[in-house]
Amino acid sequence: MASISLRKANTRLPPEVNRVLYVRNLPFNISSEEMYDIFGKYGAIRQIRIGNSKETRGTAFVVYEDIYDAKTAVDHLSGFNVANRYLIVLYYQQAKMSKKFDQKKKEDEIAKMQEKYGVSTKDK
Repeated sequence: MASISLRKANTRLPPEVNRVLYVRNLPFNISSEEMYDIFGKYGAIRQIRIGNSKETRGTAFVVYEDIYDAKTAVDHLSGFNVANRYLIVLYYQQAKMSKKFDQKKKEDEIAKMQEKYGVSTKDK
């Protein structure tokens, strides 16, 4: 047990590693219990959030208590087959997520301006 804690203390992690994982390509009918069974093997889980809207179905956020448990889960579960779907497990990165929302906001703004000035982008 002492060797494991020493190994953790001496290991330097890349900057993108954190406790929050972003999981994509999940089966739409996966339950919370199944998620806890799959991800709980790699350490104590603080929270799991499964997407339930049209845009977020098939995705989830998994928050581990320990950063090393999250790293182990990413290493072992990326490409893991669940109900004939291969999981995509990534570290959550706030900057990338906010860019997606900014892009959506910008697209909505452009659509409003096009409507206001009567400009159409549809081909005739």
